Amino acid sequence: MKNNPLVSIIIPVFNSKKFIKKNLRSIFFQKYKKIEIIIIDNKSTDGTLNAIPKNKKIKIVSEKDDGIYDAMNKGIKLSKGSIVTVLNSDDFYSYNSVISEIVNLFKKKPNVMCIYGNLVYVSRNNVRKIVRVWKSSIYKPNLFLYGWNPPHPTLFLKKECFKICGLYKNNIGNAADIEFMFKVFSNRKLSTFFYDKELVKMRAGGSSNKSFYSILIQNISILKFLKIYKNPYLVVRFIVFKLFNRISQIYYAKYL
Repeated sequence: MKNNPLVSIIIPVFNSKKFIKKNLRSIFFQKYKKIEIIIIDNKSTDGTLNAIPKNKKIKIVSEKDDGIYDAMNKGIKLSKGSIVTVLNSDDFYSYNSVISEIVNLFKKKPNVMCIYGNLVYVSRNNVRKIVRVWKSSIYKPNLFLYGWNPPHPTLFLKKECFKICGLYKNNIGNAADIEFMFKVFSNRKLSTFFYDKELVKMRAGGSSNKSFYSILIQNISILKFLKIYKNPYLVVRFIVFKLFNRISQIYYAKYL
């Protein structure tokens, strides 16, 4: 990896005027400056594009897409960085040295292909109010079968990962990010590293957790690509461990 590799940050947006400035500010304030920002806009109608400042680091594509994962795939194809990450338009980095720390880790660990960390859910309209604390862990084989997955917005990948694992599937709904991460983490050729720090703040109420129905559909899709949906024992085990993880995240947030 070069001394100062380009980092590509992909931001899918749709009617994101309310939060896009906070999102971009958290990128502009990063100490690491060799960054390209790729905004994939699904023809927003609320003035989102007018809220985006003119900046030579920003590339904007505004056209109809087939959902957020289609937008991510477009951004990945356009990216020129050797490190790629996705930051949703209502999320933002927790502090101004996130990118520089990630780049330094990749330099120190040249065999690592994927780095991920912790995430904090905050109230949608009050980012000082913590709702959940998603503390991840070191990956071990078969953890996905126990309802585990790393926080997707904290994922930083070498570009080669997409050549090996492909892009996000656009036909399995909100489970596509988990399906993609499952391919990365279960591939023995790809080394991952858990960076035990809070990297991203996510506003609660996003597309994957806005309703019980969306959560249900997402988990049915996960059980299918994990190929355990026909095994009652494995399904129950998956649900129990996932519920325990979510409850512990909420419990921990209350005692911060």
